[in-house]
Amino acid sequence: MKKILLTLGAAFLLTAGAYAQGGLGYGLKAGVNIPSYSYGGSDLSDSKSTVNFHVTGYLDAPVTSNFYIQPGVSLQGKGAKFADYKVGESTYELKQNTMWLEVPVNFVLKFPTAGEGKFFVGAGPYVSFGLSGKNKFDRTNGDGTTTLSDREFKFGKDETLKGTDFGVNFLAGYQLGSGISINAGYGLGLTNIAGSKFIGSGDVKNRVWSVGLGFGI
Repeated sequence: MKKILLTLGAAFLLTAGAYAQGGLGYGLKAGVNIPSYSYGGSDLSDSKSTVNFHVTGYLDAPVTSNFYIQPGVSLQGKGAKFADYKVGESTYELKQNTMWLEVPVNFVLKFPTAGEGKFFVGAGPYVSFGLSGKNKFDRTNGDGTTTLSDREFKFGKDETLKGTDFGVNFLAGYQLGSGISINAGYGLGLTNIAGSKFIGSGDVKNRVWSVGLGFGI
């Protein structure tokens, strides 16, 4: 909780300073995530992408006519898929789905076009906190039959995944004069989030490609 309050406090101070320079806007965006892990282990196969979603609300605080600060709060679905994890005569495919509460602070440049629209690019840090997680096992038995099972897990250093992640977001897109935007992004996790109960050994870091639509005022 202390980390959450410190992060929100820093975002508030940045926004308050920017607000003094001009009017404050806000926006909402949502879309599809294509998450995976950067995985440095040896007893699981390489991580593959899965599919999840994101929903983000943010403030749009101008510092200059082209430079904006955008603190926000986001629900981010992440995870990954592993294949060929063998135990005895059985082979497992593991899909891990996670949900995180993320607090980003993005620094954005906007470039007006000939019409009323604007191209934008940006980047900034984030901190996120694990809310829920589930492992889905698809087991192929030695006789060729398959077995499915789901197991929810907790977050924490002594659990499957650690409960806090730090990283950097990158974003780009185009906003129409009406306020509707098309955006794409990439989330680069910098923290090894593997807990002591993670099924494999090695460093695990979040990687997330995203595309979506938004609306800002």
